[in-house]
Amino acid sequence: MADFINIGFGNLVNTEKVVAVVNPDAAPIKRMVQNAKEQQHIVDATQGRRTKAVIVLETEQIVLSAVQPDTIAQRMTEGAALSRRTPKGE
Repeated sequence: MADFINIGFGNLVNTEKVVAVVNPDAAPIKRMVQNAKEQQHIVDATQGRRTKAVIVLETEQIVLSAVQPDTIAQRMTEGAALSRRTPKGE
């Protein structure tokens, strides 16, 4: 079963598809985001706010979030811990 995490403003991402959560300030990440925009592989979930995290998916799509990468990573870790404790089928 797929686990989803909140990446801000009620937007969710499938944790099984996440390859990386990175800071958008590095030049290579900026180039990657620009290329994704040109190829229309970008999902902007910032609601017009400043991009604080870039989420790279295994489908080669890029998701922009206004939530800090540390916060997203923490939510992913907490979600994984929760799913390990919850018996399947309940």
